[in-house]
Amino acid sequence: MLRTFQLLFLPILAACSLWAADKPNIIVFLVDDMGLMDTSVPFLTNDAGEPVVHPLNEWYRTPNMARLAAQGTRFSTYYAQSVCSPTRATVMTGQNATRHATTQWIRPSGNNKGKFGPEEWNWTGLKKADVTLPRVLQAAGYRTLFLGKAHFGPLGSEGADPLNLGFDVNIGGAPWGRPKSYYGRDHYGNHPKYAENMTHNVPHLEAYYESDTYLTEALTLEANKEISKAVEAEEPFFMLMSHYALHAPFDSDPRFAPNYADSDKSKGAKAFATIVEGMDKSLGDMMDHLEALDVAEDTLIIFLGDNGSDAPLGKTHEVASSAPLLGKKATHYEGGMRVPFIAAWAKPDASNLEQQRIPIEQGSIQPQFGTIMDLYPTILEVAGATNPAGHIYDGYGLGKLLSGQSDDSHPDVFLMHFPHDHRSKYFTIYRNGDWKLVYHYYPKMNKQKSHYELFNLKDDFAESQNLANSNPEKLNAIIRAMVAQLNAEGALFPVDAEGNELHPIIP
Repeated sequence: MLRTFQLLFLPILAACSLWAADKPNIIVFLVDDMGLMDTSVPFLTNDAGEPVVHPLNEWYRTPNMARLAAQGTRFSTYYAQSVCSPTRATVMTGQNATRHATTQWIRPSGNNKGKFGPEEWNWTGLKKADVTLPRVLQAAGYRTLFLGKAHFGPLGSEGADPLNLGFDVNIGGAPWGRPKSYYGRDHYGNHPKYAENMTHNVPHLEAYYESDTYLTEALTLEANKEISKAVEAEEPFFMLMSHYALHAPFDSDPRFAPNYADSDKSKGAKAFATIVEGMDKSLGDMMDHLEALDVAEDTLIIFLGDNGSDAPLGKTHEVASSAPLLGKKATHYEGGMRVPFIAAWAKPDASNLEQQRIPIEQGSIQPQFGTIMDLYPTILEVAGATNPAGHIYDGYGLGKLLSGQSDDSHPDVFLMHFPHDHRSKYFTIYRNGDWKLVYHYYPKMNKQKSHYELFNLKDDFAESQNLANSNPEKLNAIIRAMVAQLNAEGALFPVDAEGNELHPIIP
């Protein structure tokens, strides 16, 4: 999926509201550890393409996600990487993790490759010299705003501060993958009581210390302030609103705790539900603010998660936290990498010239699947921005799919490569149409005890029947396609005890 392109600026279509019409505002609302089922909005569909409500959809409360979905298009199948740092580097570069080589979550304190991981994996993360989405948008005239969880590089690295990567503003971004505390009374991890272990402390929120302001709310208040500044300056803005929610620690948000008090679910599950509801309130508050500033018609919101769910429900490799999907974050199953994705104009308006240029079907569910690589080219198209010469990205623009049409040029292929030790260990998955291959480099480390798992997701979305032995021709064809893409994207492979690379074995 080697893709390079150059987008031309479109002519100015109207004299009124020139800055907004020529350059729509863009908000990427990225939620940490939010899987496909951590919401009241149903994304899974039946054979007729109609949404199906599952028990987890009835447990969570996300009315503002429902509001956004009613205004736009959501994908029933949208893939991210199975852990956070690889996804975040992909959002910034448009490249698959095999190409940018950040294939594992970045440990702030050092190399996290695992015993048999590749030595050359990019554990130092993004660099000042890298082509990044915010830097490209800066060149196109955007004010670029970052709020929340960064996790783009380890301590002391260039990527540890989003200001080094093309953002004009950074509030909350640091090398940490989670907060120490969601509570203002704990200074979000900066309290003197943590002096001997001052890690995972969220910066830049001193104004809320000793208050009852939950971290999600503090970031939302700051986001709306930054939106107001950009609107007042008549500058189009790109905002990466990157919430620390829904990541552990599962500190209950007291604003919503009464909604779950009578449930028989565990304390952790109830706390997680409050974090979900607080995240949803943030989305609604931002949408309301855009409307109050009269820029909602000129603002595109893209909502998504960064990897599968980590809700404290059931065991890691079971049908539980992502039910009816199997597995959770950091596994090779669908629950590890399927995430919610919604794109909508903050206020639909058929007469708006930018909405005519980038139409989004309202209340639609798109059956073709998308991937995290598609975000970069889609945003460049919306912004009328130019991809720098020589920069390779691996995604495809979603414009046609968002308009409610099918797109034969958009391949139904997804490669996710994880040559490291985590919940699932040393694997590659390759989705091709209805078929999904999982290749295990160390089969004895996985309960299947085999190199190969092959599923037909159309018939078996819970991945309960391994068809590798019964369908050898399909297995052979798919693994050959997987190997070809791994090689094309420059994948790094795990090694054996002697340091020799382990490449997929073609049966």
